[in-house]
Parts: sequence; C-alpha cells; structure tokens
Amino acid sequence: MVFDYIREDIRAIFSKDPAARSTVEVLFCYPGLHALWFHRRSHWLWIHDVKFWARFLSHISRFLTGIEIHPGAVIGRRVVIDHGMGIVIGETAEVGNDVLIYMGVVLGGTALENVKRHPTVDDDVVIGSGAIVLGPIRVGKGAKVGAGAVVIRSVPPGATVVGVPGRIAGPECGPVEKPEAMPDPMLRVVSRLLDRQNRLEDRLRQMELSLPTPEAETLRESVVCETEVREVLKDVIDPEVGIDIVDLGLIKEIRVQGKKVHIDLILTSKACPLVDHLSEQIRRKVLGVCGIEEVELTILDEPWNWDRFVKQRGILKEI
Repeated sequence: MVFDYIREDIRAIFSKDPAARSTVEVLFCYPGLHALWFHRRSHWLWIHDVKFWARFLSHISRFLTGIEIHPGAVIGRRVVIDHGMGIVIGETAEVGNDVLIYMGVVLGGTALENVKRHPTVDDDVVIGSGAIVLGPIRVGKGAKVGAGAVVIRSVPPGATVVGVPGRIAGPECGPVEKPEAMPDPMLRVVSRLLDRQNRLEDRLRQMELSLPTPEAETLRESVVCETEVREVLKDVIDPEVGIDIVDLGLIKEIRVQGKKVHIDLILTSKACPLVDHLSEQIRRKVLGVCGIEEVELTILDEPWNWDRFVKQRGILKEI
C-alpha cells in the first residue's frame, strides 16, 4: 500500500511538472513530495491522538522543506506541490485529489474559535503562486486561483479567480483549461467600454448622414469613406494586448479630404516601440481605400499625467 502511494505521487509529478526528468530526481529533489510524505505520518499520529509528536514531526518537515502543513489538515491523493517554499496549510483545511499547488500559497483561517475555519479545496483545482485562500469557504472542482489572488468567498466549479479581493474572471462552469489561461478582468471591462463608445460613434455618424442640409451629400461621402477606413483599420492588431487599434481606442480621429486622409493615433508616448510597426500597418491598410493615395499619420503624445489632470481643474491646492 505504501509503495502504491509512492508510485502514484511520482506519476502525478510527472503529469503536472514538465521539468521532472527522472524518478531519482523526483525522489530526492522535490521538497513538495517530501512534505506530503511527512504529512501522512504526522496526520496518522494526529488522528490517533499523539498530538505532540504529530506537531513535532510537522515542525521537522517545515524545517527541511519550507512547507508548513498542520497535521490536522486532510490532504487527498495525487496532490502536487510545485517548488513549495512558503506554503502554509491550516489545521481544518481539506484538499481534494489531483490538486496542483504552487509556492507561497496560504490556506488560512479567519476565526479564533476551535471550529472549521480553513478552506475546502475540491478535486482538480490549481492554486497559483502567492495566492491566499481564507476562511471556511469552498473552492469548487476544476477551479483555478490566479497568482497573488486573495480569495475570501467560495468559488464555483470550473471558475477562474484573480485579483485582490478575488473576482470571478472566467466561466463558472465548463471544461478545465490550462493553468496559464488566466484572463484579465480589467481588460475585459475596458474592452466593453470601448465597444460601447464605438457603437455610440456609429449611431452619431448615421444621424449625420440623415441631416437634410445642402452639405449633407458632401458630408455623406466623407463619412462613408471614413467608415470604410475605420473598418480596414480593425485589421491592425496591437500585439501587446491582442486587440485591434480601433476597439482599443488608439484612433482618435479620421479626416478624409479628397484622396488624402489624416489619421490621429493616440499613444502614451511617442517613444513607444510599436510606433513604427503600427504606422506601417496603418498606411498599408488604408492606401487604396476610397481611392486614397496619401496617408498622413499624426502620433499624439497623451500620457497619463495626474499633475496635469489636477492643474486643468484648478484644484491642485486642495489636494
């Protein structure tokens, strides 16, 4: 039975850690594996009411591995602790099967009474480096906790939690994704705001086209051409965030004058390393649209400057 557990632990490490090269290396160089073996002995002592020696053995394990697991904690099978330094698992914590835990993780308690005060982690959960899970909450099966997240509420099965405090950033149900697939919730919010802004601008253009004025025909031609230019610019992707420059809000204004177009591109700095790349992509896409033969691109330097923001409102002395 003991050797079956040992073989199972070794296979689990090979399945979750591509850096593992040989069985000998896993046996002698993986402190997470050693900490789990120590914990099984100390947990056996704990449940058989040999409390002091259980704590003493877990203390030796902490000294040797840098991983602190209270002997009262319940740890499932095929759990993998990768690197492990700084991990703390509290007394009433429960960890399911096939869980992957990275360094610096804390499964901590929030109550001072002798009650269930530590998290319950279900099967197939991934907990990223430095994550802190507090209180008698449950992390559902197949969920992922992002690095550095502070989780104080229960997590549904299959969800992804990131941020401080932890926020649901992925589907609450669905297939388990790879650990590195961690979406950015702030980028999602900004993208939705920009999408709404683009819709409002499109409605405004449609209203301008319907104006019953003598200049309406000229304006209509200009707006139609501008719309076509804007559409082709959606093929230009900002490689840093993977979103096109229109939806990202980098295009401030497009002005069409005959066969010439003026495009204002907003960047936080003119020294941005992507200036040349984006400029070349924009010119290549726009030339030929609506018979355009010349593209004039202006890079607007609009950095986020709090001091300038305050001065513009004349309230610098009040802050």
